[in-house]
Amino acid sequence: MRPCLGALLLIAAIACSGCATKSVGPTQHDTSSFDRDNSELVHVNLTMRAGELKVESGTDKLAAADFTYNVPMWKPSVSYNSANGVGYLTMTQPEEGGGVHISGGQRNEWDVRLNRDVAMDVAIHVGAGDARINLGAMDLRGLEMSMGAGTLDLDLRGSPKMSYTAHVSGGVGDATVHLPTGVGIEAVATGGIGGIDSSGLHNDGHRYFNDALGKSNVTIHLDIAGGVGSIKLAAD
Repeated sequence: MRPCLGALLLIAAIACSGCATKSVGPTQHDTSSFDRDNSELVHVNLTMRAGELKVESGTDKLAAADFTYNVPMWKPSVSYNSANGVGYLTMTQPEEGGGVHISGGQRNEWDVRLNRDVAMDVAIHVGAGDARINLGAMDLRGLEMSMGAGTLDLDLRGSPKMSYTAHVSGGVGDATVHLPTGVGIEAVATGGIGGIDSSGLHNDGHRYFNDALGKSNVTIHLDIAGGVGSIKLAAD
């Protein structure tokens, strides 16, 4: 049975029992965007302490984001700089007064859109909440995804231009990873209490692979580990 979001956030709150209480204020909506420059590779680092995160491709700009929150100190810190053809984009939820967790009435939602044509290496870290990540249409060069407590839906379906490695780790909650069928897939998956389920892949112990492995010029290497919850790999 999939743990409900409230239960997962409660677990995170217990783990953060020493955290300061954050006062709820009026709901605020902020936006942020950055124009494309001459960077040939952009390193993206998104850190959300708790809340609901949505990341996908689909903007003419380098990146665009909408933020909705009602705890003033959760106003995200956003920055971008570049040098020698490499860009660095960072979006971070501040951690003031101790750790962060969501309780009754608190709201924190990010909607982030990234450019499809610029090569990007993406790192996403979520403490507690829900994450829906769709990067399959991007020119992805690497992915690091970590969840503390919550549910993850990661969609990598698309036509990647180059091989890359994706590292995914979860603590408490379920993780679903959608994989493309037209390129080679090699995954090493280790799960906790919930176990591992796969479709469209062959299984050899902890190793999962498709028929295109070794035949395609592009391979996605996936390293995924779960704690309490289930892992589902879907390549169909």
